[in-house]
Amino acid sequence: MSRSVAVEIAVQDVAGARGALASGATRLELCQALAVGGLTPSLGLLEAVLEAVDPAAVNVLVRPRGGGFVYSDEEIGLVAADIRACVSRGAGGVVVGALTPGGRADASALARWREAAGEAALVFHRAIDAADDPLAVLSDLRGAGVDRVLTSGGAARSVDGVAALASLVAASDGIEIMAGGGVRPADIGALVACGVDAVHLSARAVGGAGAPSGPGGGADGHDITDLAVVGAAVRAAAAAVAAADTPGTLKA
Repeated sequence: MSRSVAVEIAVQDVAGARGALASGATRLELCQALAVGGLTPSLGLLEAVLEAVDPAAVNVLVRPRGGGFVYSDEEIGLVAADIRACVSRGAGGVVVGALTPGGRADASALARWREAAGEAALVFHRAIDAADDPLAVLSDLRGAGVDRVLTSGGAARSVDGVAALASLVAASDGIEIMAGGGVRPADIGALVACGVDAVHLSARAVGGAGAPSGPGGGADGHDITDLAVVGAAVRAAAAAVAAADTPGTLKA
């Protein structure tokens, strides 16, 4: 049976969501504020995206703030409430992550979030890359009802973490391992070759650079989804899978 590798695109608006799927992406991660690693999108954005595309393809990042992954009880409760809001509207999955001060997965938080997610997919994000021992965190996740893990293998860019990614794949025991972090289409062959189940990228470009900004308005321009990059990523994943399935083909 031929192997498949999903291509997930992080998007921040309806146009990006619709365009990414039309360009061949398998699924989406919906968020806002990718410049700080991504935060929970607004309810209005969530509802607009779920109306515009197949909700089953949408995984919603639920991250209440930047600044690390150790959360208070109040923040854990806020995440649980946001998860319920997402899945009640039909989202196919939610993307979360929490660590203890000692750098292990926060089992108590994950139990609350797994319950709040119900039948939706539960994805553990790159909080795993902030841990000293990602394999130990992966071990924590096996009994926590986590379906998928997004990781760069601890590297700034996933392509530089392929050895660690291969170790996580070998230890995954049924949890899907998705490579994400600085992924470019040219990297995807090496990522597929190390055994990951999916690749994740933002395919970001800058739009609206000529619009008025200035003090109080933030940087010029805003993120948009570059659909040419999405298409290139989809083609690269398909080519890498085809090469892996061809006898005698050298693996990257």
